[in-house]
Formats: sequence, structure tokens, C-alpha cells
Amino acid sequence: MADLSPLPLQPGPVPVRTAPSAPATSLSRRTYGALDLGTNNCRLLIARPSQSGFVIVDAFSRIVRLGEGLATSGRLSDLAMDRAVSALRICADKLRRRHVHICRSVATEACRRATNGVEFVERVQRETGIMIDIIPAEEEARLAVMGCHVLLEDGDGPALIFDIGGGSTELVLVDTSGPLPRTLDWYSAPWGVVSLTEVEKGDALSAEGRLDIYTRMRARVEQSFSAFSARLPKGTRTHLRLLGTSGTVTTLASVHLGLPSYDRSAVDGLIVPAESMRGVSQMLSRMSHAERVELPCIGHERADLVVAGCAILESILDIFPAERLGVADRGIREGILRTLMARDGFK
Repeated sequence: MADLSPLPLQPGPVPVRTAPSAPATSLSRRTYGALDLGTNNCRLLIARPSQSGFVIVDAFSRIVRLGEGLATSGRLSDLAMDRAVSALRICADKLRRRHVHICRSVATEACRRATNGVEFVERVQRETGIMIDIIPAEEEARLAVMGCHVLLEDGDGPALIFDIGGGSTELVLVDTSGPLPRTLDWYSAPWGVVSLTEVEKGDALSAEGRLDIYTRMRARVEQSFSAFSARLPKGTRTHLRLLGTSGTVTTLASVHLGLPSYDRSAVDGLIVPAESMRGVSQMLSRMSHAERVELPCIGHERADLVVAGCAILESILDIFPAERLGVADRGIREGILRTLMARDGFK
């Protein structure tokens, strides 16, 4: 179990890396990069400071499934590493072409857990020039909160921010009475959409088999959350605030809205009734793989993993039964950008 001591959210010293071949620029024109290599996705943001925070200059996202097979082998597979390196070469090219002054690149649960995680990071540096920091779960949680907390609904009392990843799920209970959220408690569960899918297999061809898989997923996550759940406040539903950042919540919000294709402007900052998201989760858990593929905001890339995300989300709604759920299409990368810019005096 992770250390459950209070987590400071104020930006502290962080290792930073200069992008390959990045020329010096004036402070007012500095361009910053943030790269998040997760268990499932490789994501890059390039931005410049602005009066309202920052302006996105370029972005990249690709599903690489770096953690595929990790739950059973304990290692990153050659094919998974090749996919990630291919995506990272594109990121390195963007960093050079955009003349990024400073970039911080981080890796999370897959590299933390894999016995060859450090070896993979060394390969990435050799082949792409990108230096990746394998960050602990505590820092992953801090960065996610720093990146999305502005989307929390106004209100008194503690709020729960969560990030459902590919290999883990971070839960952070925060106090928002000050200018920056202050962590009251946090927990990193070892289950994300990839890891949970890989350990809870079964007969997904029949309705009974799908129900059995989903029930086991829910039970596994519920057990993992139990100690953290016991410490959560038991206020009324109307006083609980909940905000989620991840591909799971943005995908389910898209299904809830019936979008013909993903639209960040419609999803980021959306507030959805929690029961509606629970209903979407239960609907997807009952559908066959082929039926989920046909949904425009799920498709082939997410059809096999979204059910695990649904199980994790429902378990979060069980332990923190807020009436409404905030949806954020932002997180670790935005947290990195804000931290780097704050170091240079930008607010």
C-alpha cells in the first residue's frame, strides 16, 4: 500500500529536462513541453505562458499500451516498448520543431512496476534524446490535481479528485478553501484499465460471462479502496464534490452526450449527474465487444479497456456518492506545465 501521509500540492523542486536541440529564447517567448507516458497512452503538450495561464501551441496523443502483458510477466514487452519509442520519436520531433525551451517528461505506473522500466527509459534517451523521469504515485497524484483542480465546482467542504489511468488509479481528497488545493488524504490503487482488464478475464461472449467479469472487477477494486474509503467524510450527497480526469470519464461523458465524435470543448468542464454516468457504465459492461466498437467515441482502441474503467468509476461513486461528477480533459501534462511556468515566475 502507498504511503498515505498528507500530500503537498504546492509546486516544489522538480527535475527538468531541456528538449533536444532547443535554442535559447527570451523569457516572454519561452515555450514549454510536458510529456506523460502512461500505461496506455503517450501524450504531449507544448504551450506558451499567457495572461490566462497558457496557450497550447501543439499536442500529440497516441495509445501505445506500454503496460500490455505487464500484469502477468512483470516486464515491458518488446512490442510495447517499440510502440512507445515510435510515438516518442514523434514527440521529440515536435519538441525540436517548436523550439521548446524546457520540457519535462514523466512515466508512471507501467515503468514503476516493470522490472525493465529503467532499462526502457535508458533506451528512450538513446534513441530519441528524451529524458524521462519515472515518478512515484504521490507526485503523479499531485500533478493531476494541479492540472485539473480549476474545474472543481464551487462549494464548501472537501472534494475528491481522481485519475483513472492504465495501470493505477489515484484518489486525492482536497481542501479548496485556499488559493491552491491542500491535500487532506490520498491513495494510489494498483488498478487501472489495462491492469484490471488483464487480471479479470473470462467468457466475454455471453451475457452471463460479461456480468461475472464485471462483478469480479468491481469486487477487486472495492477491496482495494476499502481502507481509503473508511477515512472519507460521510457528508450528504449535496455537499460532496467529485472531479475525474482520465480517458474513462471523458469517454463515458461523450457516450452520455451522444457525441458523433470526441469533442474536447463539449467534455472538458462538463458536469454530469453521477447516476447518468453509473447508467452508462452499466450499459457498457453489458454490451459485447462488437457492440462497444460501434459506439463512435469508443471504437476499436477503447472497446476492450473501457469496461474496466467503468468498474473503477462505479466503485469511486460508491465510496464518494456525490450527486454530480465533474469531467476534466486535462491532468498531469497541465500540472507539469503550470509547475514549470511557476518556476519561471509565470502565474
